[in-house]
Amino acid sequence: MALFSVNGRDYNPPTRPVVGICLDGCADEYLDAALARGLMPNLQRMSSDGYRGMVRGQMPSFTNVNNTSIVTGVPPNVHGIGGNYFLDMAAGEEVMMNSAKFLRVPTLFAAAQLAGCKVAVVTAKDKLRDIFAAGLIEKGGIAFSSERVQEARQDTHGIADAEALLGPNPNIYSAEASIFVLRAGVKLIEAGRANFLYLSTTDFMQHKFAPEAPEALEFYAALDEQIGMLLAQNAIVGITADHGMNAKQNPDGSPNVIYLESILVNEFGPGFRVILPITDPHLVHHGALGSFAQVHLPSGSETCLSEAIEFTRHLSGVTEVLDKSTAARLMELPPDRMGDFVVCSGRNVVLGRTPDWHDLSLIKEGLRSHGGRYEEMVPLVISEPLTPDYLAKAQGDPRNFDLFDFICNGTTK
Repeated sequence: MALFSVNGRDYNPPTRPVVGICLDGCADEYLDAALARGLMPNLQRMSSDGYRGMVRGQMPSFTNVNNTSIVTGVPPNVHGIGGNYFLDMAAGEEVMMNSAKFLRVPTLFAAAQLAGCKVAVVTAKDKLRDIFAAGLIEKGGIAFSSERVQEARQDTHGIADAEALLGPNPNIYSAEASIFVLRAGVKLIEAGRANFLYLSTTDFMQHKFAPEAPEALEFYAALDEQIGMLLAQNAIVGITADHGMNAKQNPDGSPNVIYLESILVNEFGPGFRVILPITDPHLVHHGALGSFAQVHLPSGSETCLSEAIEFTRHLSGVTEVLDKSTAARLMELPPDRMGDFVVCSGRNVVLGRTPDWHDLSLIKEGLRSHGGRYEEMVPLVISEPLTPDYLAKAQGDPRNFDLFDFICNGTTK
């Protein structure tokens, strides 16, 4: 494996297998809870022999934006994916950014493949596969999802026998959907078919269970077993997350929602459009309720932007309101895929559109979600000791999209 460069960064992969893992929704509290009970001995070994700390994720703290940052090594104002959804102003419709056509830069993977790596990308959610696979399959790499493993084909996924190798696809609303991803990484290394891997799980379990819940503890113990098997392949393993997770509900268990579009229309009149970038096909996770929103003023409106911002800023439960240019600068977002202003809510609060727009029956057992500042900080665990330079970097303001930089360039082994 030779040195390669992507998006202004050089990567010098070791001769050992490289495994980058994104544990979707993995707030550090989940690791603490499992480690305290002795349920993650392999992660404990990584932490003691290597490095464990915290890194800053990308705002908004959603799946697509952070995974894309991790696989490109740059923030959204460079790669172009600022959320799961945005409002296409020219077409006047909401568009899901789950396609490589929205990428403005390449990922690491095609360049790694050309540099002699055997690249494999396995994701739980198929919605991410097209972004991850951009330019990779035609170079000889592999990219498939646990959600649709049965659809993997040589010409479209770089592998024809994924289901035969790994078994049938698990239910996406299950712990197995994520465990499958790590198991796939182990199998691909064992078979000699990959030595540079990105494994991205799903956050269904974190949406449904708090860190101390028995179901969550069992899940993390199962993940740790697969982490141990990756380490047994002599791999350098790096683990981070796309975002954290918090309970977003009232004492009675009902969602703690600010219906922002309804409130703005009631105060200023019709035409406001609130875009919730958490929205994706997996509504059972979160009911399209998260702690970040993009707000578009009515077309041709005489409503003053500053007036709308000031009003929103004083709503109970709202923690941050920024105009487009300020948010684009502070959150490193692409301005052409943003609203007129952005809104973030508190640790236990989510933002919605209107009561009728959300199906709360999907989250009747309680709501845990993400998207705001309170889910921005996530773990970073590296299986090898860091060099002095990278240890200093880790103690500054490291980002989750530095994952492959740390793995390839920052370890002493």
